[in-house]
Amino acid sequence: MSENRPPLKTLGLFGGTFDPVHNGHLRMALELKQRLALDEMRLLPCHQPPHRDRPLRSSEDRAAMVELAVADCDALSCDQRELQLDQPSYTIETLTQLRREVGAQVSLCWCVGMDSLVNLASWHRWQELLEVAHLVVTARPGWQLPQQGEVAQWLQRHQSTPQQLAQASAGAVVVCEMSQLDISATDIRQMIAVGHSAQFLMPEVVWSYIQESDLYR
Repeated sequence: MSENRPPLKTLGLFGGTFDPVHNGHLRMALELKQRLALDEMRLLPCHQPPHRDRPLRSSEDRAAMVELAVADCDALSCDQRELQLDQPSYTIETLTQLRREVGAQVSLCWCVGMDSLVNLASWHRWQELLEVAHLVVTARPGWQLPQQGEVAQWLQRHQSTPQQLAQASAGAVVVCEMSQLDISATDIRQMIAVGHSAQFLMPEVVWSYIQESDLYR
């Protein structure tokens, strides 16, 4: 990129089932936006993930909880595009649709955890991801990238620095080491199922929605 060329607009995308959304999700999305100086960060609830069981709660409930969670946070927003599909949500197809919408001069940054990266080779058309977006990998302190195999070689070719995110619209893998809140949606569901409170693990409006809608019991 020319030194005189202004940086691209950067759009962060944080996908998940959000069943339910909790403070761990929200804090990570906010920290990523701030640490990487992204212009925008969207949470994308997944309708039907290809590699795991269908979420316990409906797409409408999960979207409502995410919308409530980000309502008072100008830095985060909810993108419900995957919930409009009556089929598994494939990342490459979502990113391709977004790329058509925003054009070539916006940097798309798909954010995933290190646990997702380990299974990257099982993703639908995974080797095409960097043609339409960057891949931002969140890792706990002491993380280690895959060292052998096809994914490891792919990472070595494409790993770059956070600065690259604003210099090109796609093509880089950036690893961002972060201290993550140890909160699990699975643990929250189990907690509620046995009659325990999940208060303070999520925004109060989300906890109120769960109680009023009698979810996860």
